[in-house]
Amino acid sequence: MKTIGVIGGMSWESSAEYYRLLNRHAKARLGGHHNARSLMLTVDFARVEADQRAGDWDALGEQMADAARQLERGGAQLVMLATNTMHRVYESIERAIHVPFLHIADPTGSALRAAGVERVGLLGTRYTMEQTFYTGRLRERYGLDTLVPDEADRADVHRIIYDELCHGDVKRESREVYQGVIESLRDRGAQAVILGCTEITLLIKPEHSVLPVFDTTALHAQAAVEWAIEAE
Repeated sequence: MKTIGVIGGMSWESSAEYYRLLNRHAKARLGGHHNARSLMLTVDFARVEADQRAGDWDALGEQMADAARQLERGGAQLVMLATNTMHRVYESIERAIHVPFLHIADPTGSALRAAGVERVGLLGTRYTMEQTFYTGRLRERYGLDTLVPDEADRADVHRIIYDELCHGDVKRESREVYQGVIESLRDRGAQAVILGCTEITLLIKPEHSVLPVFDTTALHAQAAVEWAIEAE
């Protein structure tokens, strides 16, 4: 199979989950002792988070582009970014490399359309929920109507990601907060919910949700393995 390059560390908690999923999918597809051929470059999330809070997306784009170039030089034949939020600067990555880049919203959008979903709820960081780089792609490429939580719920969802999940702190009471937010999205007409932050999969499993769950982390990892096998 081709070699998958992963820009990780945002946070390393979800990057570890990516590594597990990439290898699990490869084994499921190829059997035996197979695992995914992959490289991971782990950035320092402290610097990334500080630039996010400062709104310095140009600096963040430079960081991600540099990481992608390092992966390509190391032999990566496909690059993926193990975070939803930082897809805000995906164009900087695409310009920096000559190998394909797998956008995280595309496997999710395809899965939602295949399931017949037209209106979907989105959970993620404040940046992902409030800016248009993610919801716009889902609308323009997949015709999806995306609902986000109200302002107070967005604040709770964002806080739990950064203050708890990024540190590997999974709390029952926080799961209950998310469950309430998902129920509110259902009441507004959402047919499913996107776990649009790669850490949310640590907190919310399908059995925790009143709506069908579309986990961007799992879908992204699976799509990368499928590409790496089929492109060989």
